[in-house]
Amino acid sequence: MLNIFDHIPQGLLDLESDQLWQLLDCPALIHLEGDRQPALFVSILLHGNETTSWLAMRELLRKYQNQKLPRSLSLFIGNIQAAKYRLRHLEDQPDYNRIWQIGESANTLPEQAMAQAVIAEMRSRGVFASIDIHNNTGRNPHYGCITRLDNHSRHLARLFAKTVVYYTSPKTVQSYAFAELCPTIVLECGQPDKPDGTAHALEYVDTCLNLDSFDSLPDSAIADIDLFHTVAIVKVPESIKFSFTENPDDDITFPADMDCLNFQELAIGTKFGKAKTDQAYLSAVSEEGEEKCDRYFQITDGEIILKKAVMPSMISLNPKIVRQDCLCYLMERLTS
Repeated sequence: MLNIFDHIPQGLLDLESDQLWQLLDCPALIHLEGDRQPALFVSILLHGNETTSWLAMRELLRKYQNQKLPRSLSLFIGNIQAAKYRLRHLEDQPDYNRIWQIGESANTLPEQAMAQAVIAEMRSRGVFASIDIHNNTGRNPHYGCITRLDNHSRHLARLFAKTVVYYTSPKTVQSYAFAELCPTIVLECGQPDKPDGTAHALEYVDTCLNLDSFDSLPDSAIADIDLFHTVAIVKVPESIKFSFTENPDDDITFPADMDCLNFQELAIGTKFGKAKTDQAYLSAVSEEGEEKCDRYFQITDGEIILKKAVMPSMISLNPKIVRQDCLCYLMERLTS
């Protein structure tokens, strides 16, 4: 379920993300030699509807098509089949950013085995840093996510943006797995197909390819980071009907422009949506896997009210994405 190349397949750079299936029949890992070692690892299209990653890497590879890369590059191209339909993942597939750790189940998915093969391949070769490029469906600024708080991780994040999110769950994501090998980051590049997101990701990867080492970067460069910690993931339980427009059949109605709350520090008492009954609750699961709905939300006079000051991120207005992933994440500011 994994093809490994030591060159760019002929014609690859002429294709759009929804055409890659015509040339690649499964996920691909492409190793390209550069002046410095070890390689920079970049993963793209873990979600087939997040196209910025391919647009940026296609432009970068075109840039270096007739010259040697400043550092070796290992490019992982993920969910080709979902990209064909511009979907996060197909109905019969797992989420490609939830396959990077094998749990206690006796049945290992083919996608999990493939992810372990990628990890083993990169462990044997060595990795300078890992970059996983993503988009959001809602309105968000560009920001970086890290799973560790060491200075190398902070430098990697600050090179992309001043806003940085620290998280430790879920542990099945690519960046968490690769943190055992090297500094890692998730780039959140706004909504798909936006020129500014493509340009930002392209410039960032190019910067990392030209970086000699993290030790050469001064600590003063990370002094101005706005650092936030993910404290809960908010989901709508399967039994709860919801929408972002007034519908008498819904249990919860969220504001139509709810994604404007992303990266806004919200005070206690902020309204999060309308609930038809007191049973129309939201799930808020901590990074330790504990249900903490009562810590963050209460229902008062038909309104879902925040009980704690938090900052939401990744609020999506797409009901399918909400069901497949989540409504949003809740964050709190870290002071160090």
